[in-house]
Amino acid sequence: MTEHDPLQTKAYVPLNPLIARQRMHHQHIRGEKFETPHDVVSAMGFLQAQDYLGSLWAVGLRMKRSSEKSIELALAERSIVRTWPSRSTLGYTAAEDVRWVLDLLAPRAIAARQGRYRQLELIEEDFRVSSRLIEVALNMKHQLTRQESFQVLERGGVSTEGQRGIHILSHLAFQKLICFGPRSGKQQTFVLLDEWVPDLKSKPRSEGLSELTLRFFTSHGPATLKDFAWWSGLTLADVKTGLEDVRSRLIEETIDGKEYWMAAVEPEPGTMNEGAVLLPGFDEYLVGYTDRSAVLDPELARHVNANGGMLNPIIVIDGLVKGTWTRKLKKDAVEVEAKCLKDPDGKELAAFELAAEKYGEFLGLKVRRR
Repeated sequence: MTEHDPLQTKAYVPLNPLIARQRMHHQHIRGEKFETPHDVVSAMGFLQAQDYLGSLWAVGLRMKRSSEKSIELALAERSIVRTWPSRSTLGYTAAEDVRWVLDLLAPRAIAARQGRYRQLELIEEDFRVSSRLIEVALNMKHQLTRQESFQVLERGGVSTEGQRGIHILSHLAFQKLICFGPRSGKQQTFVLLDEWVPDLKSKPRSEGLSELTLRFFTSHGPATLKDFAWWSGLTLADVKTGLEDVRSRLIEETIDGKEYWMAAVEPEPGTMNEGAVLLPGFDEYLVGYTDRSAVLDPELARHVNANGGMLNPIIVIDGLVKGTWTRKLKKDAVEVEAKCLKDPDGKELAAFELAAEKYGEFLGLKVRRR
């Protein structure tokens, strides 16, 4: 299931190295890094996790030291949780945040899905029956793969044909019944949220709105109100209310005629635009904004967004998207290949190779370049 993606089709603002530099800093892609996966996810509010393996790298590249196993360990130890926090997309939240984030964002996500539910002939009774069936099954078995969940629903008389099954499971996640648990081999599993992260309270909606607003602009700035509305799924009215509560803790800046908000922390001169970084598909560096033209040349947009809502992994050099990349896992190595690099010079190719080595270190594999 892919999400609608708002890559711009209208006029672009120019590529802006200033915005790129600030975003690289505030997203902790450059500069100071985090110590733990929990620190990363908590600071971001929630972090895109649509592509599971890519999302592990999205967390890891923002840490001082990390490995793919260390991120999966954080999931297994329940300090971070993978669920559907917003819209139709998967994401990580800090365990202590998952309930209030869902309370704040899930009602809008459910409302936005009503048309799709009608297309799939999903009615409220289907969700009520499904909730009961899945809860009973998980109380007995404690975790279910997607296929096992579908079998439970089918045996209970609820069709999972087409995309009905995954929409039912995500709806139950919106309702705080289930979330993702540990992997069983290569299969994702579902668990009861109350069993997985028990005894965690929510918070008043107004407090949650203020908190998420602050975290978004602190971690994603410079960003606009429309960026926050897109990322969160909230209305512009809610976004403006949240901003009013925290605007004294942010700074406003007009760039290319647009109003941007960000944390009042400046990156150190000369520390941001050094070398290349390989970002996974759906990384917050692109997906966190409705307008990406400050860092993404329109000529590259079709390569980055080559298949509907699927965003390809990107090569970022000096904060600007320079191309895409692919990986292919082998038994003892990972093959990494640059794609769509526009007239790369020797310095850019060397930077790409260094970035590929860092990715290989994260996986614990040797790197082969195709």
